[in-house]
Amino acid sequence: MKSHPAPEQPLYHSLTDKLPHFLSRSLRKTASLPSLPAVVMQVLEIARAPNASLKEYAGVIEHDPALTARLIAVANTAHHVRSPNPAITSLEATQRLGTDATLATVLSFALFKDEQTSDIALPTWQRAIASAAIASQLAQKCCPERLGQVFTAALLQDIGILALQLAYPEEAATLYTQRDLSHMELAKEERQRFGCDHTLIGAWLAAKWGLPESLVQMIDESHDTVFTDDPVALCVRFSGPLADAWLSPNAPQSFSTLLFELSSAQSEHVALLESLFHRMHQQIELLSDLLKLAVPLPIDSQAVLSEAKQLLFQHALAISARLEAQQQRFHKLEQQHDALLEHSRLDPLTQLANRAWLEEQLKERFAKCRQKKRTMSVVFIDLDHFKTLNDRYGHRVGDEVLQCFGKALLALVDASDVAGRYGGEEFLIIMPDETAQSALRLAQRIMTLLEKEAMAYHDTKPLYITVSIGIACLSDGVFESEHELIAAADQSMYYIKRSGRSGVSIYGQ
Repeated sequence: MKSHPAPEQPLYHSLTDKLPHFLSRSLRKTASLPSLPAVVMQVLEIARAPNASLKEYAGVIEHDPALTARLIAVANTAHHVRSPNPAITSLEATQRLGTDATLATVLSFALFKDEQTSDIALPTWQRAIASAAIASQLAQKCCPERLGQVFTAALLQDIGILALQLAYPEEAATLYTQRDLSHMELAKEERQRFGCDHTLIGAWLAAKWGLPESLVQMIDESHDTVFTDDPVALCVRFSGPLADAWLSPNAPQSFSTLLFELSSAQSEHVALLESLFHRMHQQIELLSDLLKLAVPLPIDSQAVLSEAKQLLFQHALAISARLEAQQQRFHKLEQQHDALLEHSRLDPLTQLANRAWLEEQLKERFAKCRQKKRTMSVVFIDLDHFKTLNDRYGHRVGDEVLQCFGKALLALVDASDVAGRYGGEEFLIIMPDETAQSALRLAQRIMTLLEKEAMAYHDTKPLYITVSIGIACLSDGVFESEHELIAAADQSMYYIKRSGRSGVSIYGQ
């Protein structure tokens, strides 16, 4: 049989450019790379047609005597004999085998050699057969008109591993005999060793054979995420992880992990998996027999799926418990953070806003009011004769006065206002959207309260205080910054100080 010549097409050259230079050079120099005879290319051409008939397959295959003999021999195995009369023609053989088995036989005749049943090739072909069987069932559900392409792409998705084995036998022997690595972990190791993984190499090889661009692309993207809206890509990409789970030494655990990954994203994929699960083993066993590959011991699909669901349920419970514990820890940390943040904003003596927080709030609110052309007032308060009070009664009484005055302010200001201790015996109130007259009414309420209520007691004697208050309103002047607004209120407050204390002054009035 004559091999199909390497094509001169843009896709082939594009994929060659994607390969690391040393790798493409080595692959091109490897004379024993897998190749497809012309008859196989013709069979794949038929498979691309949505309504290809078995008669068309047989018509091409019968032109190759060796392939015809192989096809008839496979059709007459115990798996396919349903009548005492053996198949003796290519058409009878394809009718007995069906589309999937015919394609598998044709491709295996071209690609699968007895000498390739090494520790590397055997699991690769086992995965390829399982993937093709699974992809075929998926395609029957999702895209029956593309079944031939899906089956072929799934069967060839790992052909790049065999190419690497032939081009780099020593490195491949070290890499692919690591049974503890998952398929995706192997692909990651390939990228580290060779600069790309086997999907790109497989696509390059398929382009070299001259396979259709759509099929080349399916091989190249075969290991991408299964969460796609393209039903054809879904069938191929889903087939690999399912095959890995099926061939795993611990199938229930592997299927449980796969179910969890699928259920966390798209539940319809779980239903699709369950609907196909019980037919997998029969078709995998049948196709493996065509290539004379050993398959894992038969498993009880119902028991495996039931155990996988139980493991998934236990896993979900464990995750739920961990999530609840994490949420509790997060809530506690959040409370601690809020407490620390609140503490960092408060003056420890008066429990009002401290100066840093006052200045930050004033800057933010000043900018917002100017931008939206809204007004704002600030009220600057200084306790009269506070130094004298401290000197006469002591700092403990002075602190008591400050604490009591702080509580009084909190009771008088609105929720939208910010009251804080600006420093020493000075206090500041920020009043967004309030005019000077609104601020004046608040100042008057403060002074009325101080006339009625003592701020501390000394030897049971009530101590009353007075305050000097300055007010500045954004609407009553040209203020370029929040600092100028505070300075105006401070200036008004000092006007009261110089006028005898215990009063209110409004800037500009």
